Amino acid sequence: MATSLVDVNDLFLSMVDDYRLNALYEQDVSAFNVYLEAFLIFAIDEFSDLCTQALTYSTTTQTFTVTLTNAHKIILAKIMKKYWLQREVHNILQMNNFVQDRDFKTHSSANALKEKQNLFRGTEEDVSQMLQDYAYKNNTWTAWENQDFS
Repeated sequence: MATSLVDVNDLFLSMVDDYRLNALYEQDVSAFNVYLEAFLIFAIDEFSDLCTQALTYSTTTQTFTVTLTNAHKIILAKIMKKYWLQREVHNILQMNNFVQDRDFKTHSSANALKEKQNLFRGTEEDVSQMLQDYAYKNNTWTAWENQDFS
């Protein structure tokens, strides 16, 4: 049984909490899946060179040609989160002020943007480390044993 877009989306949604995504899901599940599919395509592109499974994905059926392991689905979901956060950082419309409840101080949108950037950089580093660990773990090292370091 092939892995579907919904399987990866569920893992992605367990890592993010966005009221806009929730509203889109409640309004139109098909539009929701198409929206998240773009992030999946970016994730497939980033992960395909390292992955030990074929990441052939059909946009018409919204499924992979193979059944992905849980580890591969998790990696794709984490990379999707990175691209989703990148979009959040670059979304100019979200750079609005907010108010604290206790003393009603207004925080600048620059502070909010700075925190989003920090979160994005941290996620980007986590994804990079995860991909390096995956490549290290799944390398056969036979070329290195034969003194071929290219």
